[in-house]
Amino acid sequence: MFNVCYRIVNQHDEAQDVLQESFIKMFNQIDSYREESSFGAWFKRIVVNSSLNHIKKRNKEELQYELLKADTDDSYYEMENEGVPETSIVEIQNAMELLPEGYRLVFTLYLFEDYSHREIAEELGITESTSKSQLNRAKKKMKEILINRKSYEKN
Repeated sequence: MFNVCYRIVNQHDEAQDVLQESFIKMFNQIDSYREESSFGAWFKRIVVNSSLNHIKKRNKEELQYELLKADTDDSYYEMENEGVPETSIVEIQNAMELLPEGYRLVFTLYLFEDYSHREIAEELGITESTSKSQLNRAKKKMKEILINRKSYEKN
């Protein structure tokens, strides 16, 4: 669960704090657990929500600006595998840390946490189309970062 926090919060110490808060919430809300889903899935939802709430508190204005800025451009981008060099998990994690926060949140929730665009929109208070454009822009930016790093390493 730490990795879930870290991918969203993007700061080690803060991710530890959020995870600890998530455990406290889990224990306080244990009576509300229904066996409709696995305990792990229920707890993961608490962790994701706690992480998102933490980010909203940390820099609410920056996130809103970024999401509004992205919402004004309706163009979508496709990330193609063509031209992207083979990369390690560490390189991908490092590249993710360079993404703007709005892009990174949507990228993480969609690709790693299996959220739908509708769920992401509800969690972040954005439209589904914004979620889709943020994801596509994140993919394009990731491709750009990874290609630039590989070409830099060659030189």
